Amino acid sequence: MGQLADFDLEPLARQPLPGARKRTRAFIKVQDGCNNHCTFCVTRIARGEARSIPRDEVLREVNHALHGGSREVVLTGVHLGWWGRDLRHEETLPDLVGYLLEKTTIERLRLSSTEPWDLDDRFFDLWQDPRMCRHLHLPLQSGSAEVLKRMARRTSLVEYAQLLAHARERIPGLAVTTDIIVGFPGETEDEFSESLEFVRSMNFAGGHVFRYSARPGTAAARLSGRVHGTIARERGRLMRLALEKSARHYADGQVGCELKTLWEAAEPQDGGWLVRGLTDNYLPVTAQAGSDRSNEIDWVRIDGYKKGSLCATITG
Repeated sequence: MGQLADFDLEPLARQPLPGARKRTRAFIKVQDGCNNHCTFCVTRIARGEARSIPRDEVLREVNHALHGGSREVVLTGVHLGWWGRDLRHEETLPDLVGYLLEKTTIERLRLSSTEPWDLDDRFFDLWQDPRMCRHLHLPLQSGSAEVLKRMARRTSLVEYAQLLAHARERIPGLAVTTDIIVGFPGETEDEFSESLEFVRSMNFAGGHVFRYSARPGTAAARLSGRVHGTIARERGRLMRLALEKSARHYADGQVGCELKTLWEAAEPQDGGWLVRGLTDNYLPVTAQAGSDRSNEIDWVRIDGYKKGSLCATITG
C-alpha cells in the first residue's frame, strides 16, 4: 500500500512530513522525552525524561495551523500517551484531545504513535467524535514473548492482542499499524517464527520493519547473541511480506465503503484532474476530479486497487 518500509533508524530519527502539496496536515508536537526503559531504544538517553507541553500552548499551535489552512492536525510526541502526567493537574492525553475538539474548529485530528499500555476506555471514548481519524499506530516491536521480555516492553502478547480486539470493537473500521524489530540480540529461529506468526494473526493495516542496530549506551547493546546481518535481512524480508499481505487484506476490505479523504496533491489529466490523498483511516487513494481538489475533503467510494493505491470515486 506504499506505507511500508524497512528502516534502520530508530523511530526517534523519523521526521514527519507535511502534505505532499500545500500544508494539508500540520504536525503539532505536544510532548518530548520518555520515562520508559526499553533496552533497545536510545530515546531516553537522547531526549531525557518525559515532559509535556501545556494544553493552552498546544491550543495556540493548533489554531495557528488551522488559520494557515491545514485541514488535519496530527499530535506527535516521543511518548505521546504519557502527555499531561507531569503537569500540575496531572491531566491525560484524552483530556488534551477533548479540549482541542471542544475549543477548535479542527476538521480531522490524528494521533501519532502511542504505546499500547497507555490506552484506557476514556481514550477510546474520544472516537465518539467523528473528527477523530480512525488510525492508531501501536508499536509491538516483537511477537515473541521472550524477546519482549529482553526488550523490557511493558506489555505481553496476550495484553496486546486483547487491546487490539477492544480497539477494533470500539472504533469500527479502525486501521492499526505497528513497528517490528527483527534480529534482536539472542533472537532464535523459534522466537522469530513465533514473532512472525503473531504478527500475521494481528491483521495489521501496515507497519514498519526495523533490523536491530546496537545503540551505544543502551542495555541491549551489552547483550550477547548477536544475529548475523544476513539472517536479520532475511527475517526482515519475511516480516515485511507478512505486513504487506495484511495491509492489502485490510485495504481490500474497504472496497465498496465510503470514506472521507483529504486530498494532498493534484495533477491535470485527460481534461480533468488526478487527485491523491489519505482517508481518515490512513489509506492512500486516487480519484478523478473535475477540478483541483488539493487541501479539500470529500467523501469517496473505494472501487478497488490499482498501481499501488486504492482507486476511488468522489461521491460528495
